[in-house]
Amino acid sequence: MSAKPVVRMPGENKGIMLRGHPMVFLVTGDDTKYTSMFEWVIPAGFATGRHVHRVQEETFYVLEGACEWHVGAEVVRATEGTYLFIPPGVPHNITNVSDKPARVLMTVSPPGHEQYFEELAKLTALPGPDHRYLSCQRYSGVTP
Repeated sequence: MSAKPVVRMPGENKGIMLRGHPMVFLVTGDDTKYTSMFEWVIPAGFATGRHVHRVQEETFYVLEGACEWHVGAEVVRATEGTYLFIPPGVPHNITNVSDKPARVLMTVSPPGHEQYFEELAKLTALPGPDHRYLSCQRYSGVTP
């Protein structure tokens, strides 16, 4: 973790490509001990699979597009301007239900989830079956 401010200018793309779409790492565990933040372009049809974080809390703010979240027993059709906070222990999944990419601002606290996304990007780039979900238990106390 650094002890200096982080400034990301437009077009500065620290991050990964996930299924052909950018995920920008705005702030990570390299920068702070409290939270990470990502701008995530979620491909059409992408689904995370239902999972539970034991430690991490997540927030999502939909900038463009439409996604469906299953949060506990609730189904949320999230469009531009929708905000979600998901505390630890709440089962959830995210699916882009539209035929266009969705753009979401996401935070994860504590940080470290960027390591999961880096491995997921590598896995989904491999030839073979459609890899839509990779357990991130190793990074965040997540179980499928």
